[in-house]
This record gives sequence, C-alpha cells and structure tokens, in this order.
Amino acid sequence: MSKVYDWFEERLEIQAIVDDITSKYVPPHVNIFYCLGGITLTCFLVQVATGFAMTFYYRPTVTEAFASVQYIMTEANFGWLIRSVHRWSASMMVLMMILHVFRVYLTGGFKKPRELTWVTGVVLAVLTASFGVTGYSLPWDQIGYWAVKIVTGVPEAIPVIGSSLVELLRGSSSVGQSTLTRFYSLHTFVLPLLTAVFMLMHFPMIRKQGISGPL
Repeated sequence: MSKVYDWFEERLEIQAIVDDITSKYVPPHVNIFYCLGGITLTCFLVQVATGFAMTFYYRPTVTEAFASVQYIMTEANFGWLIRSVHRWSASMMVLMMILHVFRVYLTGGFKKPRELTWVTGVVLAVLTASFGVTGYSLPWDQIGYWAVKIVTGVPEAIPVIGSSLVELLRGSSSVGQSTLTRFYSLHTFVLPLLTAVFMLMHFPMIRKQGISGPL
C-alpha cells in the first residue's frame, strides 16, 4: 500500500497539498459569521444530491410534471424525504447566501485586493436566486404556473426589446411546454454548471488572498 502511495506522492505531491489545506492561517477575529459561505456551499451540495435523485422520477412535461411530483412524495421510496430536504436546503441556501453577502459587505470584504472575489460572489448570489425562480415552477402547479407567468412577464416593460425577452424566456408568446422545458434545462444543467464554474473562481481567490481583516 505504501508503494502505491509513494507512486502518487512522487507525481502529485499529495502531502504538500494536504499541508496547504490543513495549515492555512485563520485570523483571530474570525467567528461563526465567517462560516456562512461554507454553509451556503454545503446547502448547494445537498441540492445537487437530492435534485439528482429526483431526476429519476420527475417528468418535465406540462401534463406529467405535477403527477410525477405527487409520485415522488407518495410512492417513491423516501421520495417525500428527498424532496423535503431539497426544499428546506433551498430555503436555507438563499438565507445563508443573503447573510453571507451582508457579512462580507459590513466587514469590508469587497475592498482591494478582493474586488474580483466580490464580483464572483455577486454572480453566485444572482445564480442562487435564479435557482429559486426556475425550481419554483417545476411542479407545474397553480403557484408554479402563475409565478412563471408573472416573472417572465416582467421584462415586457422594457422598451423596444421587452417583448423579445419575454418570448426568449417563455420559448413562445405564452407560458407552456416550451417554458417548462427551458426552466428545467436551466435548473438542472445551465445554472449548476455556471455555479460550479464561478465557485472554482471564487474559492481559489479566497485561498490566495485570505480572509479580510476586521474593520
């Protein structure tokens, strides 16, 4: 076993990576409020796991979406628990994200040299809100349908390009199958991919620059 480890250690310098992770200096002023970003990440990972589990049963069609959610809640083994955890962690993720943004702002974590860390964090906050909007519609019940209709209708007030934006979001002039398909694709593929990309930019910058000092 040691020979296998030595083979990887010689090529990847695993011990150096472990030492860097475990021996990072933590400023003495850090308290529990500096954990909000990590809690948000944990909620995201829970979302990925529970969301992936539900894709085995969910059907993104206007005729079957609601019935498939009912099946998850009443028939699928532990489906009620998985969907409930998904919903609870979604609410927790939004709350922790908001508190994290406030903490960073109030402690001046957006100032030089951490401007890019702040920018990527704001993008992640927007993506988090987008998860909420797109996920809310997927059960395709009355609440989800009318929420989508209202949200996608907001850009119509924009001069010149408003109608085009509405049609782009809905996939047609009205809310229907095209809208559900787009929101499902955004929720399960586009947004998770973008979130992963911006996290891979966000976290290395935090590691490189360290935690900002007290005010």
